[in-house]
Amino acid sequence: MNELMSGLAGSVGLLVAVVATLAVLLYLVPIPLWIAAWASGAYVGLFTLIAMRLRRVPPSTIVTARISAAKAGIEMSINDLEAHFLAGGNVTRVVNAMISADKANIPLPFKRAAAIDLAGRNVLEAVQMSVLPKVIETPRIAAVAKDGIQLIAVSRVTVRTNIDRLVGGAGEETIMARVGEGMVSTIGSAKSHKDVLENPDHISKHILAKGLDAGTAYEILSIDIADVDVGENIGAKLQIDQANADKQIAQAKAEERRAMAVALEQEMRARVVEAEAEVPRAMAEAFRAGNLGIMDYYRMKNMQADTAMREEIASTGDDATGGQKK
Repeated sequence: MNELMSGLAGSVGLLVAVVATLAVLLYLVPIPLWIAAWASGAYVGLFTLIAMRLRRVPPSTIVTARISAAKAGIEMSINDLEAHFLAGGNVTRVVNAMISADKANIPLPFKRAAAIDLAGRNVLEAVQMSVLPKVIETPRIAAVAKDGIQLIAVSRVTVRTNIDRLVGGAGEETIMARVGEGMVSTIGSAKSHKDVLENPDHISKHILAKGLDAGTAYEILSIDIADVDVGENIGAKLQIDQANADKQIAQAKAEERRAMAVALEQEMRARVVEAEAEVPRAMAEAFRAGNLGIMDYYRMKNMQADTAMREEIASTGDDATGGQKK
């Protein structure tokens, strides 16, 4: 009995070892992929598949991509696909982009497609945009015509990917910034906002004539003005602000002149008071010198009292008639 149990245990162990060995061999040697590649006309050697496993390159990704390219009539090297994968690229996307470009008669060699992919751009989306242009809508852009009226415009820019300039070319943000600058410049150079409202296509023609797509990864096909709204009267606001500023300046200058006049009046009054303070001294000198007699002094006093009485009577008469007392 013990011998029977030992024999069964040995058989099970042997079976497990055989299954493990087969699993390792099937993992290292992907027979189904090798058969699929051979049947599709994109033959890949077994040792090449084993070497991919050792280099930690998924054979399924590389072989499937090569089969797709072969079926589309595109010759592609296993080494190029492996090198692109090891560089961090997306092999499937690159191959699909090349197939799409080939069907659309767009020249796209593998090196350029790989460079675009490694640059961080979606090469498949770029090819699709070359076939089907994309419409970019700008935000609401405000500009002021020469008559001071503000216009708020929105444009739609139709662009197509330029494969040759995709690496190193500017993106959508640059296109939108240049179009916005062109809209502001065109509206600002118009004599009247009515001219812009009557012929909004002048904005498109003026912007297209500048060649705004230079140095970008796109080619501008058309610029269409989607909406133009009339905003505020900026010119009138500026004139009002200028008038208020001029008014404040004039008030400040008037206040300065008034202050100077008050100061001058006070100075003159001080001089009068100073002069009046010299009168008693002059009279005393006149008495000493004999130039002024006592009767002359009394006559002067009577004249001053008479003058004061007349002023008092005159001021009383003004109050009785509703006048303002001085």
